[in-house]
Amino acid sequence: MYLLSDAPVAQDALLAKIEGSGVRLAGLDEKDIPAMRRLMQKFRALPMDFADATLVRVAEREGIQEIFTLDRRHFAVYRPARGQAFTIIP
Repeated sequence: MYLLSDAPVAQDALLAKIEGSGVRLAGLDEKDIPAMRRLMQKFRALPMDFADATLVRVAEREGIQEIFTLDRRHFAVYRPARGQAFTIIP
């Protein structure tokens, strides 16, 4: 949503797509914070922000390899704990 902040119509369209396709939203809790801190330290040179750390953490935890993001520049570099590059969509 941040990358679409100048395009509210696009934000609305993305939310409608998420609502209509049965996308499951994964939660975070305090147990995820150490791993997110580790990721943010590992990718400090980019830097990795909190939102990106949450996405990478959930992908690690849930075994997700595909990431939907418009931030190809960062997600082409990020690696979850298992070390494989993400498949970026779109």
